[in-house]
Amino acid sequence: MTQALTQITTFDDFVAQYPNTGERYELHDGTVLKMPKPRGEHSTVTGFLMEELILTIIQMGKRGLWMIPRESIVRSSDGRSGYEPDIIVIDQEAIATEPRWASESIITQAQSVKLIVEVVSTNWRDDYFKKRADYEELGIAEYWIVDYAALGGRNFLGNPKEPRISIYQLIEGEYQIQQFSGDDRIVSPTFSGLKLTANQIFKVGQL
Repeated sequence: MTQALTQITTFDDFVAQYPNTGERYELHDGTVLKMPKPRGEHSTVTGFLMEELILTIIQMGKRGLWMIPRESIVRSSDGRSGYEPDIIVIDQEAIATEPRWASESIITQAQSVKLIVEVVSTNWRDDYFKKRADYEELGIAEYWIVDYAALGGRNFLGNPKEPRISIYQLIEGEYQIQQFSGDDRIVSPTFSGLKLTANQIFKVGQL
């Protein structure tokens, strides 16, 4: 469970105080949250997806053009929140126009981002509600929610709940969703060369 630090904090104060503490924090509407330490399964799924995305980037001829940074902070359009995605794919050319990238690894412009992936943990509501809304408002073109352990609500995962991958694509300023489960092949608008099924991802989280 996330732990909130109740004092209202500006984005600039958050960046100055928290990202370099050795712990993982995010800023949600002016409230600093200490993020839960990822479980082994969460880290394994995240690592597996990074590897698959990097291979796909190379196969698509985008090596040196798209990359996955070790750390970054995505600033919401209203400046009241700052998120550290589990995985983010950035455009190397577009990132050159980011005013705070070189010195602080901060992303403020949607065109800098090709994809954001959040791997669901116990704070699943953040991924499905808060982050989804803020990424949509910012204009992030593609956003994945990888719910390998079926932690989210039944309105997202069905009843009974089952693991799903939700892929949100920005169309005319609004997210349209496709969901994948079982042996469904993942269909990504950005990563058309990705050869991966939902179960291949879910099984990694069960090892």
